[in-house]
Amino acid sequence: MEPFHDRDMSLKSELHSHIASLRRYALVLTRDPVSADDLVQETLTKAIAKADTFQPGSDLRPWLFRILHNTHISEIRRQKTRDDAAPDLPDPVARECQHTQLELKQVLAALDQLPEAQRKPIILIALREMSYAEAAQSLNLPLGTFMSRLGRGREALRRIVRGCTGGKLTVLKRKETGT
Repeated sequence: MEPFHDRDMSLKSELHSHIASLRRYALVLTRDPVSADDLVQETLTKAIAKADTFQPGSDLRPWLFRILHNTHISEIRRQKTRDDAAPDLPDPVARECQHTQLELKQVLAALDQLPEAQRKPIILIALREMSYAEAAQSLNLPLGTFMSRLGRGREALRRIVRGCTGGKLTVLKRKETGT
């Protein structure tokens, strides 16, 4: 049997021939080049530290791949434990914007429920800030038809939002004097 030091040195020199294949496998596991390099480095560190457990005469490649795989699984478990231990807090929101953001989400959800003929005029006026005449022209509608669809759409939107919030919708109410 060869002395421990010689066996350790031959193991270290043989490790170099497997680094490229370890990197490929680590990249498949992690799908991230930086994480893959970290995983290979950790694997090589563990292999060198546990060189005395390697059986001389056996194939080094499966031993290294087992270390890499087990290290990856351990990291996944460790990350899951960290994620489970962390409190599940929502993203921070400025207090003064909370009500506005909630109302905006409700309005957008309600807007999706409207028929397209009513939704388009509201979007052109409220979101794209077109004048009534410009919006009617962009939809190839007479101004009266456009105003009728806009009015019906606004009323339907108010009813939907009132059903959700019990309040009055003021977000889309605009002065209707020719602009």
